[in-house]
Amino acid sequence: MCYSSQIWADYRKYVRAYGADIDVQEFYRLYWLRSQGSGAKLPKGIDFAFLAAAGGREAEVAERIAEWNTKVVTDSEQLLFDQAQRLAAAERKLAVKETKAALNDQRVAGNKIQQFKGWIADAKRTQPEPGKDDRIWPDWYCPLLVAEGDRLVVRPMRYHCRPAGKPASIDRTADGKVSGTYNARRDNLERFWKGQFGYTHGVMLAETFYENVRQEDCTNRVVQFTPRSSETMLVACLWSRWSGYGEELLSFAAITDEPEPEVAAMGHDRTIINLKPDYLECWLRPNPYKLTALYEMFDDRRHPFYEHRLAA
Repeated sequence: MCYSSQIWADYRKYVRAYGADIDVQEFYRLYWLRSQGSGAKLPKGIDFAFLAAAGGREAEVAERIAEWNTKVVTDSEQLLFDQAQRLAAAERKLAVKETKAALNDQRVAGNKIQQFKGWIADAKRTQPEPGKDDRIWPDWYCPLLVAEGDRLVVRPMRYHCRPAGKPASIDRTADGKVSGTYNARRDNLERFWKGQFGYTHGVMLAETFYENVRQEDCTNRVVQFTPRSSETMLVACLWSRWSGYGEELLSFAAITDEPEPEVAAMGHDRTIINLKPDYLECWLRPNPYKLTALYEMFDDRRHPFYEHRLAA
């Protein structure tokens, strides 16, 4: 499973590297929906690219981002004030008598204050932080490279696929956790993913990926894997356009296969498929009647040695 990735968040990189067109309207729609309470999660790397825009539709996206940052600061400052009052009240009570309730209020308020300060600082920040601003998790949005007619297009999609025709409830397991549909297993492509495999393909550009790995002491640790060659990974993905109840969702899943030896040695059982650049065009323009050719791309994928370390 690809639990998290450090991706190309700046749409301008796709333009320079692949001559891709940007679906600015879809970016604008995504930011507008967020302002209306959609809860869309976007890495700040996408924000910074648009905030540098000089004009045109990109500048309109930048306006939505600036408005959102202002709202985050205003809302967080009010929450910060409320928690500061809660903390002060708890400390007054503790000065008289120590109680579990007052200790809990002190602890929670202190944690919340630090959290809200972080939100405010992040919303006001004007300088990118590589490794932070370009990282995504399931349910986060990121640019995906797709083919549309004779052109390549960069379009924002959610990293957690909801295939067309499936119920929205597929996003969560019975206990409310994120379902596993942010990854598509190679051995399930012609069953669960048959509506996407051979039809709607994309590529996520990534520099490193992270996995949850169970340790010998039975704890879970996050392990970061990075190609020793420092090459950008072309992660094979499937995507879908889902609609229902007046909502439209663009989302995708990364395809995974049996683990590379060094990934398996760290205790993880899957690895994303890192396509060779020569296969990019063929992967993005698949023939559903020639699936064998797609599997051949998987078998002939890149196998860089993935350096690994425990992530902080």
